[in-house]
This record gives sequence, structure tokens and C-alpha cells, in this order.
Amino acid sequence: MTAVDRLDVSRFADRFAGIADNIERVIQGKRSPIEQLLTCLIAEGHVLIEDVPGVGKTLLAKSLARSIDCEFNRIQFTPDLLPSDVTGVSIWDRHESAFVFKPGAIFANIVVGDEINRASPKTQAALLEAMEERQVTTDGKTKLLPEPFMVVATQNPIEHEGTYPLPEAQLDRFMMRVSVGYPSRDKELEMLETHSLRSTFEDLEPVVSAGEVGAMIEIARRVEVVPAVRSYIIDIVEGTRRHPEVLLGASPRSALYLQKASRARAASEERDYVTPDDVKILAGSVLEHRLAFRPEAQMRGVTSGELIASVLGSTRIPIHRTS
Repeated sequence: MTAVDRLDVSRFADRFAGIADNIERVIQGKRSPIEQLLTCLIAEGHVLIEDVPGVGKTLLAKSLARSIDCEFNRIQFTPDLLPSDVTGVSIWDRHESAFVFKPGAIFANIVVGDEINRASPKTQAALLEAMEERQVTTDGKTKLLPEPFMVVATQNPIEHEGTYPLPEAQLDRFMMRVSVGYPSRDKELEMLETHSLRSTFEDLEPVVSAGEVGAMIEIARRVEVVPAVRSYIIDIVEGTRRHPEVLLGASPRSALYLQKASRARAASEERDYVTPDDVKILAGSVLEHRLAFRPEAQMRGVTSGELIASVLGSTRIPIHRTS
């Protein structure tokens, strides 16, 4: 693997900041979830945005899509949504005297799956298979999805009636789980003022192309991760598996995701190498949704955030030079 050029990293950081600034024109005061979403895109992962209704989950995803000159589709998940609505279907064409494939909503660079937990498990599985394989197979033919490709799924954690919660194996397909949260008082007042007549989303213009995002992905792939930092990632992941409160710890896939996300974050900070701090900052959003607690821990109200903080606190940080 060729080392990344410092000039490339500088351009990467400028583009990353430009996209984040553009999104922040609409999603005010939420720089952290914006950067997490961008990091996941550059790290070739998918995001689950989980939060209460009305905090801007869908608007955040749509603002990202509008900030990039690319194909965008939105899927509203409902109990009657069929797998073919997501992946596509072959229809008989009388003029061609043959079946013609009509692509589903999954064929786009950025796909927003709204309220994913309202769809049936079969439809959820169709989406998640496309996420993992980055392709769709119908009638024995495989069709590749466009690049870059990211699914941003949303769900409301407090609504249970009429929902089908994602099982652990499907949650593991998402690189990150992100929470938007309520805005501060000052930002909410600012939102009332700026959105009183017209949404700023309508004025949002692309600041990068899909090709430029692809170039950013290539740069992030070449960011250096020294053996000491790799060992640190494994120590954290193994720490979740050994923790007495945990029934199911983080998977090997999560270690790979944590490394890829750390590379993207390092490049956004204009560095060509990953530091332990990159790993620590991203560990919560990458690992928390993958943990299953023992019944006694659930009864005591132990949270994923507390457990990850405990693991990070007990894991030795590398002191070796990282660049």
C-alpha cells in the first residue's frame, strides 16, 4: 500500500470541512453527528441514526446527500413494503419481448431508509444484504451498486408498536450508530429565526462531486495504522468480549470498521497516520450497538456507553511513536 501524500491529506481535510460546513447550515449546532456521518461515508460504511422523533434525523441524511453531486433515494419503510421495492424487479416488456429489470430505490449513491424498524424482517434483510455485498442479485444476474454507496437508516427508539427491531446480526452491518440529540437553547432559538420563513435546506447546493468523494475514500485507505495502534483496537474489542456484564461482545467486523473509521478521521484532521485518540473518539459510535448484556446487567440499567467507557479506561494506551 502506497503511503498517502501530505498534500492529498490537506485537500482531504479541506473537502471534509467544506461538506460539514455546508450541512451545518441546515443542521445547526450538531457538528459531531455531522462529522460522524461523513466519517462513515469516507470509511465505506453505513449509519444507523437512532433518536427521538423531530430532532432532524432524516434532514441530516438528506443534507449530506444534497451536499454531494450524486444520486439520492429515500425509502419510507412500512409493514407492507416488499423486498422488490428496495432491490428492484423484472417486468415483462411487450416491445422487447423480454423481461426488463427495473432498479429499486437501493440503486443510488446515498440511500436513506426512514424508520427501518417498521419494515418486515424479510424487507430489512433485502436492504442489509445489499449493504453488505454492495450488489443485488435477481433472476440469477448480479448487478453492482454505484460507488460511493452508503445507507443511512433511521429509527425511533421509543416507538415499539408496529415495529420489528433489528436483530444483533443485522445491527452489526452498520458501521456506526449515531444520535443527533436535542439542540442547545441558543441553537434552537437560531433555528426558529433562520427557518421561520423558508427552510435553509432548499438553498443547499453540492460542494463536492461523487468522484471527489471517491478520491477521498482512496486517500483514507492509505492512511497509516502502526502495529501498536492496531493492537490497541484489538485490545478494546477483546475487552468488550471479556467484560463480565456482556453476553455478546463486539465482532471481528467491528475491529475492521473501527480501523477504517479511524483512518477517515485521521485524514479529516489533516494527518496521514492514526492515533489512539482517533480510536477512542470513535469507539462508542462503532461498538455500542453491537453489545448484548447479561440479564442481570440489563436489570441494573447498565448502558452501552458506560461499558465502552469502562473498557477504554482499563485498556492500556500505546505509548509508541505513531508517525
